[in-house]
Amino acid sequence: MAILESALTVRRVSRVFSRLRHSSSRDCILRRIPKNAVCAELGVYQGNLSEQILARAPKKLHLIDPWKFEPDPAYIASWYGGSVGESQARMDAIYESVVNRFRSATRSGIMEVHRKTSTGCCAQFPDNYFDWIYIDGNHCYEFVKLDLEMYLPKVKPHGLVAGDDYGSPGWWQDGVTKAVDEVIASGRFEKLLIENNQFLLRKI
Repeated sequence: MAILESALTVRRVSRVFSRLRHSSSRDCILRRIPKNAVCAELGVYQGNLSEQILARAPKKLHLIDPWKFEPDPAYIASWYGGSVGESQARMDAIYESVVNRFRSATRSGIMEVHRKTSTGCCAQFPDNYFDWIYIDGNHCYEFVKLDLEMYLPKVKPHGLVAGDDYGSPGWWQDGVTKAVDEVIASGRFEKLLIENNQFLLRKI
């Protein structure tokens, strides 16, 4: 039992350092996003990036995440499955912590928190609504591709689409890279930046 608890502690500490690394790696994106923008974060988890986006003074920020535990063995190494995700009760607690963390921003109307999947939430936004979005939800190829396809009409002409873990194979078997490369090749996005496993595209 002690060995198991030690292994779990090591894994959790590793996740903390991973989130800190992500925070600094995203600076290359945050420096380039417009202020006073209407934007969305697809895949929120604990809201660390959300706080950085708020510091950029958005006009409106939509946080979209189902905060759903995935028991499927395919997600055992993800933040929302296996020993890290632990259970639906843990995901519920993370959701509540995000709501509490941004209570002031939601009360002021700057932020809205949507506990839905990105696909389930998409239809409520009008076309040409977002100045930019950040995609960091389910990293499997089919889900990233679907986010890029479904949210394309929702982004304004020449609006920005950014995301995480490009060039990072991970448990998702490089699904992010494959999906992003495909939409760039389709001619609907211009590649602006690939840096620190972040991607930044402009809608054409």
